[in-house]
Amino acid sequence: MSFNALLVTKDEDGKTTAEVTQITEDQLPEGDVTVAVEYSTVNYKDGLCIGHGGGLVRNYPHVPGIDFAGTVEASDDPRYKPGDKVVLTGWRVGEVHWGGYAERARVKADWLVPLPEGLSTRQAMAVGTAGFTAMLAVMALEDHGLERGQGPVLVTGAAGGVGSVAVALFAALGHEVAAVTGRPETEDYLRSLGASQIVPRSEISETVKRPLESENWAGCVDAVGGAMLARVLGQMKYGASVAAVGLAGGAALPATVIPFLLRGVNLLGIDSVMQPYENRLRAWQRIARDLPMDKLEAMIQPATLADLPRLGADILQGQVKGRIVVDLTA
Repeated sequence: MSFNALLVTKDEDGKTTAEVTQITEDQLPEGDVTVAVEYSTVNYKDGLCIGHGGGLVRNYPHVPGIDFAGTVEASDDPRYKPGDKVVLTGWRVGEVHWGGYAERARVKADWLVPLPEGLSTRQAMAVGTAGFTAMLAVMALEDHGLERGQGPVLVTGAAGGVGSVAVALFAALGHEVAAVTGRPETEDYLRSLGASQIVPRSEISETVKRPLESENWAGCVDAVGGAMLARVLGQMKYGASVAAVGLAGGAALPATVIPFLLRGVNLLGIDSVMQPYENRLRAWQRIARDLPMDKLEAMIQPATLADLPRLGADILQGQVKGRIVVDLTA
C-alpha cells in the first residue's frame, strides 16, 4: 500500500529537491514499531534537512521530520500495541533515520514515549521538539534553584518555537518574563503568551568590554548563542543560570569566565536528542500539566506536506513565528 511522504532527493551535482510523492511500506527503514503519523512540525533542523541537509542527512533519498505523533499500527515490542498513541522526538530521526514527514513511520520502540494523558497528538506536535526542549530548559533552571519571586526570567529568540513555549511556561508558573525579539511586530503575540517585558534584540545583541553589568535576570533560556549569550552571562543575578538551547546567532561564544567566577553563574547545556527515557517522561508529564492549552493554540500555524519546502526555507531565515503543526491526516 502506498502513502504520501515528503521525499528529498539529491542529484549528481549535489542539488537537493524536496517534493511530495508516494512511497510504500516496504521502503520504510527497519524498526520495531510502525506508526500511522498524524501530526509533525517544522524545526530549524527540519529546514536544513528539507534543503541542503546541513551535514545532518547521510543518505538520499530521505524523509525528514525530526518529530511526530500518531497511533501505533504494528509493534514487535511488548511495550506498545496497535492503537496506542505515541510521541517521538530526537534520536536523530529525520536526520539519519527516516522521519515524520510521511503518513507512516517505522522506528525503534526505545525512541517512543507514550502520549501523556490530557494531550492530543495535535497538541503534542504543537509542543514538538521545540516545546520539549523548552520544558527541559525550564526543568534544568528549576533544578539549579530558580524559583518564583527571584526576579525576571529572560527568554531570547522569544518568538521562535522554543522561545514561545518557554515564555508561556514561565508565565504559567508565575514568573515575570522578559522576551527578547528582533521583530517588533511580534510584541502583541509575546504579551499574549505572558511576557511582561519586551527587550529589543538590539539592546542585548552586542558584546561590551565590561565582563559584568547590572544583575538583571534570575534565569534565562537562550536560543541564540553567540554575542547575545556572552552579553546575557554578564547580566545574570548572583548564582543564576542560563539554559543554552540553540545557536541562531552563532556557535562562537565571545565571553570571559568572570561571570562564572565572581557571580557563580551557571551555563547549562540542553540537549533534546539523546535525553534518557525517564527524563523524557518527566518533561512530557510536566508539559501536559503546566503548559496552558489556550496559549499553545495561539502559537499554532497549520500546514500540510505540500507547504514544507517553503516553510523549511522560512525557518532558516528566522521568518517563522510560534509552532507549525503539519497535518498528515489532511
